Amino acid sequence: MKLRTLGRHAKEGTKNLARNGWMTFASISAVTIMLFVVGVFFLLILNINHITSSVEDNVEVRVHIELTATEENQDELKEEIEALNHVESVTFVDREEGLNQLIDSMDSGAVFESLREENPLNDVFVVRAETPQLTEPVALQIQGLTHVESVNYGEDIIENLFTVTNFIRVIGAVLVVGMLFTAIFLIANTIKLTIVARKREIRIMKLVGATNGFIRWPFFVEGLLLGIIGALIPVLVIGFGYNYIFQNYDTNFQVMNFSLLEPSAFLWQIAVIIIGVGAVVGVWGSLMSVRKFLKV
Repeated sequence: MKLRTLGRHAKEGTKNLARNGWMTFASISAVTIMLFVVGVFFLLILNINHITSSVEDNVEVRVHIELTATEENQDELKEEIEALNHVESVTFVDREEGLNQLIDSMDSGAVFESLREENPLNDVFVVRAETPQLTEPVALQIQGLTHVESVNYGEDIIENLFTVTNFIRVIGAVLVVGMLFTAIFLIANTIKLTIVARKREIRIMKLVGATNGFIRWPFFVEGLLLGIIGALIPVLVIGFGYNYIFQNYDTNFQVMNFSLLEPSAFLWQIAVIIIGVGAVVGVWGSLMSVRKFLKV
Protein backbone atom coordinates (compact mmCIF):
# COMPACT_ATOMS: atom_id res chain seq x y z
CA MET A 1 0.00 0.00 0.00
CA LYS A 2 1.27 3.45 -0.95
CA LEU A 3 2.05 5.90 1.82
CA ARG A 4 -0.40 8.43 0.37
CA THR A 5 -3.18 5.84 0.32
CA LEU A 6 -2.40 4.85 3.90
CA GLY A 7 -2.54 8.50 4.92
CA ARG A 8 -5.93 8.88 3.29
CA HIS A 9 -7.29 5.86 5.17
CA ALA A 10 -5.85 7.18 8.44
CA LYS A 11 -7.47 10.57 7.82
CA GLU A 12 -10.81 8.95 7.04
CA GLY A 13 -10.65 6.75 10.16
CA THR A 14 -9.91 9.80 12.31
CA LYS A 15 -12.84 11.67 10.76
CA ASN A 16 -15.11 8.73 11.55
CA LEU A 17 -14.28 9.08 15.25
CA ALA A 18 -15.32 12.74 15.26
CA ARG A 19 -18.37 12.10 13.05
CA ASN A 20 -19.75 9.44 15.41
CA GLY A 21 -19.17 11.41 18.60
CA TRP A 22 -21.44 9.64 21.06
CA MET A 23 -20.55 6.13 19.89
CA THR A 24 -16.87 7.07 19.99
CA PHE A 25 -17.26 8.43 23.51
CA ALA A 26 -19.10 5.28 24.64
CA SER A 27 -16.41 3.00 23.17
CA ILE A 28 -13.50 4.96 24.64
CA SER A 29 -15.24 5.07 28.03
CA ALA A 30 -15.76 1.29 28.01
CA VAL A 31 -12.13 0.65 27.02
CA THR A 32 -10.89 3.11 29.66
CA ILE A 33 -12.94 1.61 32.49
CA MET A 34 -12.06 -2.01 31.72
CA LEU A 35 -8.34 -1.37 31.22
CA PHE A 36 -8.25 0.78 34.35
CA VAL A 37 -9.73 -2.10 36.37
CA VAL A 38 -7.25 -4.54 34.82
CA GLY A 39 -4.34 -2.18 35.51
CA VAL A 40 -5.28 -1.60 39.14
CA PHE A 41 -5.82 -5.31 39.68
CA PHE A 42 -2.45 -6.04 38.07
CA LEU A 43 -0.81 -3.51 40.42
CA LEU A 44 -2.36 -5.17 43.45
CA ILE A 45 -1.23 -8.65 42.40
CA LEU A 46 2.33 -7.46 41.67
CA ASN A 47 2.59 -5.82 45.09
CA ILE A 48 1.11 -8.85 46.85
CA ASN A 49 3.69 -11.06 45.11
CA HIS A 50 6.39 -8.56 46.11
CA ILE A 51 5.28 -8.73 49.74
CA THR A 52 5.20 -12.54 49.76
CA SER A 53 8.71 -12.58 48.26
CA SER A 54 9.86 -10.16 50.96
CA VAL A 55 8.46 -12.47 53.63
CA GLU A 56 10.27 -15.43 52.08
CA ASP A 57 13.52 -13.48 51.85
CA ASN A 58 13.46 -13.01 55.63
CA VAL A 59 13.78 -16.76 56.11
CA GLU A 60 17.22 -17.57 57.50
CA VAL A 61 19.10 -20.19 59.47
CA ARG A 62 20.44 -19.15 62.88
CA VAL A 63 23.30 -21.41 63.92
CA HIS A 64 23.97 -21.24 67.68
CA ILE A 65 27.64 -21.91 68.36
CA GLU A 66 28.71 -23.90 71.43
CA LEU A 67 29.83 -21.66 74.32
CA THR A 68 33.05 -23.66 74.61
CA ALA A 69 34.06 -22.99 70.98
CA THR A 70 37.22 -20.92 70.58
CA GLU A 71 37.67 -18.17 68.00
CA GLU A 72 39.65 -20.61 65.88
CA ASN A 73 36.81 -23.14 66.11
CA GLN A 74 34.35 -20.46 64.99
CA ASP A 75 36.49 -19.58 61.96
CA GLU A 76 36.71 -23.25 60.99
CA LEU A 77 32.96 -23.67 61.41
CA LYS A 78 32.28 -20.64 59.21
CA GLU A 79 34.50 -22.06 56.47
CA GLU A 80 32.67 -25.41 56.69
CA ILE A 81 29.28 -23.72 56.40
CA GLU A 82 30.37 -21.56 53.45
CA ALA A 83 31.57 -24.71 51.67
CA LEU A 84 28.14 -26.36 51.90
CA ASN A 85 25.88 -26.60 48.86
CA HIS A 86 23.35 -23.78 48.27
CA VAL A 87 24.77 -21.44 50.94
CA GLU A 88 24.66 -17.82 49.79
CA SER A 89 26.03 -15.94 52.81
CA VAL A 90 27.24 -16.46 56.38
CA THR A 91 27.18 -13.57 58.86
CA PHE A 92 28.65 -13.73 62.36
CA VAL A 93 26.65 -12.14 65.22
CA ASP A 94 28.42 -12.16 68.58
CA ARG A 95 26.48 -12.57 71.82
CA GLU A 96 26.67 -8.87 72.74
CA GLU A 97 25.27 -7.80 69.39
CA GLY A 98 22.63 -10.49 69.66
CA LEU A 99 21.52 -9.14 73.05
CA ASN A 100 21.38 -5.61 71.65
CA GLN A 101 19.18 -6.83 68.79
CA LEU A 102 16.92 -8.62 71.28
CA ILE A 103 16.55 -5.49 73.44
CA ASP A 104 15.88 -3.26 70.41
CA SER A 105 13.22 -5.63 69.05
CA MET A 106 11.23 -5.83 72.31
CA ASP A 107 8.78 -3.18 73.47
CA SER A 108 9.88 -3.91 77.04
CA GLY A 109 13.55 -4.21 76.13
CA ALA A 110 14.64 -2.54 79.36
CA VAL A 111 13.70 -5.75 81.17
CA PHE A 112 16.65 -7.47 79.47
CA GLU A 113 19.19 -4.81 80.40
CA SER A 114 20.07 -6.78 83.54
CA LEU A 115 21.33 -9.62 81.32
CA ARG A 116 24.28 -7.59 80.08
CA GLU A 117 26.45 -8.60 83.07
CA GLU A 118 25.87 -12.33 82.50
CA ASN A 119 24.84 -12.62 78.85
CA PRO A 120 23.17 -16.04 78.41
CA LEU A 121 23.12 -15.89 74.60
CA ASN A 122 25.38 -17.81 72.23
CA ASP A 123 27.41 -16.41 69.37
CA VAL A 124 25.46 -17.04 66.19
CA PHE A 125 26.03 -17.50 62.47
CA VAL A 126 23.15 -16.17 60.37
CA VAL A 127 23.04 -18.25 57.20
CA ARG A 128 21.05 -17.48 54.06
CA ALA A 129 20.40 -20.08 51.39
CA GLU A 130 20.51 -19.33 47.66
CA THR A 131 16.70 -19.46 47.61
CA PRO A 132 14.25 -19.49 50.54
CA GLN A 133 13.06 -22.96 49.48
CA LEU A 134 16.58 -24.34 50.09
CA THR A 135 16.65 -23.14 53.71
CA GLU A 136 15.64 -26.47 55.22
CA PRO A 137 18.19 -28.61 53.28
CA VAL A 138 20.95 -26.15 54.26
CA ALA A 139 19.87 -26.24 57.92
CA LEU A 140 19.91 -30.04 57.97
CA GLN A 141 23.48 -30.06 56.63
CA ILE A 142 24.63 -27.59 59.29
CA GLN A 143 23.13 -29.59 62.17
CA GLY A 144 25.78 -32.30 61.82
CA LEU A 145 28.78 -29.96 62.00
CA THR A 146 31.16 -29.76 64.98
CA HIS A 147 30.69 -26.95 67.55
CA VAL A 148 27.04 -26.40 66.52
CA GLU A 149 24.84 -26.35 69.61
CA SER A 150 21.54 -25.91 67.82
CA VAL A 151 20.03 -24.74 64.53
CA ASN A 152 16.87 -22.67 64.26
CA TYR A 153 15.16 -21.87 60.97
CA GLY A 154 11.50 -21.81 61.96
CA GLU A 155 10.96 -25.37 60.83
CA ASP A 156 7.48 -25.43 62.39
CA ILE A 157 6.17 -22.67 60.13
CA ILE A 158 8.43 -22.63 57.07
CA GLU A 159 6.54 -25.36 55.20
CA ASN A 160 3.20 -23.64 55.78
CA LEU A 161 4.74 -20.30 54.78
CA PHE A 162 5.83 -21.57 51.36
CA THR A 163 2.48 -23.31 50.84
CA VAL A 164 0.63 -20.07 51.51
CA THR A 165 2.93 -17.89 49.36
CA ASN A 166 2.76 -20.33 46.43
CA PHE A 167 -1.03 -20.44 46.74
CA ILE A 168 -1.18 -16.62 46.66
CA ARG A 169 0.96 -16.52 43.52
CA VAL A 170 -1.14 -19.11 41.69
CA ILE A 171 -4.44 -17.46 42.64
CA GLY A 172 -3.03 -14.06 41.64
CA ALA A 173 -1.94 -15.33 38.22
CA VAL A 174 -5.33 -16.99 37.60
CA LEU A 175 -7.22 -13.84 38.59
CA VAL A 176 -5.05 -11.59 36.38
CA VAL A 177 -5.53 -13.86 33.36
CA GLY A 178 -9.27 -14.08 34.06
CA MET A 179 -9.60 -10.30 34.38
CA LEU A 180 -7.58 -9.77 31.20
CA PHE A 181 -9.73 -12.11 29.12
CA THR A 182 -12.90 -10.57 30.54
CA ALA A 183 -11.64 -7.11 29.61
CA ILE A 184 -10.71 -8.27 26.09
CA PHE A 185 -14.16 -9.80 25.58
CA LEU A 186 -16.05 -6.72 26.80
CA ILE A 187 -13.87 -4.23 24.91
CA ALA A 188 -14.09 -6.18 21.66
CA ASN A 189 -17.85 -6.44 21.91
CA THR A 190 -18.24 -2.75 22.72
CA ILE A 191 -16.24 -1.79 19.64
CA LYS A 192 -18.19 -4.32 17.58
CA LEU A 193 -21.41 -2.57 18.61
CA THR A 194 -19.92 0.73 17.45
CA ILE A 195 -19.18 -0.72 14.02
CA VAL A 196 -22.45 -2.67 13.75
CA ALA A 197 -24.36 0.59 14.31
CA ARG A 198 -22.92 1.72 10.97
CA LYS A 199 -23.69 -1.41 8.96
CA ARG A 200 -25.88 0.56 6.55
CA GLU A 201 -22.91 2.80 5.71
CA ILE A 202 -20.71 -0.25 5.05
CA ARG A 203 -23.29 -1.94 2.83
CA ILE A 204 -23.83 1.20 0.76
CA MET A 205 -20.08 1.54 0.18
CA LYS A 206 -19.97 -2.11 -0.86
CA LEU A 207 -22.91 -1.74 -3.25
CA VAL A 208 -21.42 1.28 -5.03
CA GLY A 209 -18.28 -0.71 -5.80
CA ALA A 210 -15.81 0.05 -2.99
CA THR A 211 -13.23 -2.69 -2.51
CA ASN A 212 -12.99 -4.60 0.73
CA GLY A 213 -9.62 -3.01 1.47
CA PHE A 214 -10.94 0.50 0.87
CA ILE A 215 -13.77 -0.15 3.36
CA ARG A 216 -11.69 -2.08 5.87
CA TRP A 217 -8.70 0.24 6.38
CA PRO A 218 -10.53 3.26 7.83
CA PHE A 219 -12.20 0.95 10.33
CA PHE A 220 -8.80 -0.56 11.12
CA VAL A 221 -7.53 2.92 11.96
CA GLU A 222 -10.70 3.71 13.90
CA GLY A 223 -10.42 0.56 16.04
CA LEU A 224 -6.73 1.21 16.61
CA LEU A 225 -7.36 4.79 17.78
CA LEU A 226 -10.29 3.75 19.99
CA GLY A 227 -8.08 1.17 21.71
CA ILE A 228 -5.04 3.42 22.12
CA ILE A 229 -6.97 6.50 23.34
CA GLY A 230 -8.98 4.35 25.72
CA ALA A 231 -5.74 2.80 27.04
CA LEU A 232 -3.79 6.05 27.45
CA ILE A 233 -6.24 7.42 30.01
CA PRO A 234 -5.89 4.53 32.53
CA VAL A 235 -2.12 4.45 31.93
CA LEU A 236 -1.83 8.10 32.95
CA VAL A 237 -4.22 7.77 35.90
CA ILE A 238 -2.53 4.61 37.19
CA GLY A 239 0.97 6.04 36.64
CA PHE A 240 0.38 9.32 38.46
CA GLY A 241 -1.83 7.70 41.09
CA TYR A 242 0.65 4.96 41.99
CA ASN A 243 3.56 7.41 42.07
CA TYR A 244 1.58 9.59 44.47
CA ILE A 245 0.74 6.64 46.75
CA PHE A 246 4.36 5.43 46.70
CA GLN A 247 5.80 8.86 47.50
CA ASN A 248 3.34 9.62 50.32
CA TYR A 249 2.42 6.28 51.90
CA ASP A 250 5.28 3.81 51.35
CA THR A 251 6.79 4.76 54.73
CA ASN A 252 3.54 3.65 56.39
CA PHE A 253 3.95 0.20 54.85
CA GLN A 254 7.61 0.04 55.91
CA VAL A 255 6.48 0.25 59.54
CA MET A 256 4.88 -3.17 58.92
CA ASN A 257 8.22 -4.48 57.58
CA PHE A 258 7.37 -4.43 53.88
CA SER A 259 7.37 -1.85 51.13
CA LEU A 260 5.64 -1.17 47.83
CA LEU A 261 7.31 -1.87 44.52
CA GLU A 262 9.36 1.00 43.10
CA PRO A 263 7.25 2.62 40.32
CA SER A 264 10.22 2.80 37.96
CA ALA A 265 10.66 -0.97 38.19
CA PHE A 266 7.44 -1.94 36.46
CA LEU A 267 5.06 0.93 35.57
CA TRP A 268 6.41 1.18 32.02
CA GLN A 269 5.74 -2.54 31.56
CA ILE A 270 2.13 -2.14 32.68
CA ALA A 271 1.80 0.84 30.33
CA VAL A 272 3.07 -1.22 27.37
CA ILE A 273 0.72 -4.10 28.24
CA ILE A 274 -2.36 -1.88 28.65
CA ILE A 275 -1.71 0.13 25.46
CA GLY A 276 -0.88 -3.06 23.55
CA VAL A 277 -4.07 -4.80 24.71
CA GLY A 278 -6.14 -1.72 23.88
CA ALA A 279 -4.67 -1.38 20.38
CA VAL A 280 -4.87 -5.09 19.47
CA VAL A 281 -8.39 -5.61 20.82
CA GLY A 282 -9.58 -2.37 19.22
CA VAL A 283 -8.35 -3.45 15.80
CA TRP A 284 -9.58 -7.02 16.23
CA GLY A 285 -13.08 -6.00 17.34
CA SER A 286 -13.35 -3.50 14.50
CA LEU A 287 -12.16 -5.81 11.73
CA MET A 288 -14.24 -8.77 12.90
CA SER A 289 -17.38 -6.63 12.74
CA VAL A 290 -16.58 -5.13 9.35
CA ARG A 291 -15.79 -8.56 7.93
CA LYS A 292 -19.35 -9.68 8.58
CA PHE A 293 -20.78 -6.91 6.42
CA LEU A 294 -18.23 -7.24 3.63
CA LYS A 295 -19.93 -10.50 2.62
CA VAL A 296 -22.86 -8.56 1.11
